[in-house]
Amino acid sequence: MKEPIKITVEATINAPVEKVWQAWNTPADIMQWNTPDPSWHCPSSENDLRVKGKFKNRMEAKDGSFGFDFEGTYDTVDLYKRIAYTMSDGRTADTLFAGKDGKTTLTTTFDAETVNDPEFQKQGWQAILNNFARYVESANSNN
Repeated sequence: MKEPIKITVEATINAPVEKVWQAWNTPADIMQWNTPDPSWHCPSSENDLRVKGKFKNRMEAKDGSFGFDFEGTYDTVDLYKRIAYTMSDGRTADTLFAGKDGKTTLTTTFDAETVNDPEFQKQGWQAILNNFARYVESANSNN
């Protein structure tokens, strides 16, 4: 079996790591930002943030044409630093949180799936990460 292609996406968010961590892991927040573009939504989110805990986020096209559950099990949870998990299809992902001077850089590296082009996957994950950054920064500016 050949090694999966690793894809990395990154964003720097103008908010402290504690706020970024909270928005990344709170289901009510996840439902607000977890979409690649405005034609999608995330109508439900469950998150048990602990080693061996599970998460499940429902992603759907707003027109009802397509939807799927993005789910997995946590392998590593290191408060304000790192979250690693295994997706339901066996692929892995690792997200690093690096806070400095009131900003946080999020870096996620994940195994590409074999159906869609890796560049398409990178664009999708990056779009979600960019949406997350906008969400946190808008919430942060209101506090």
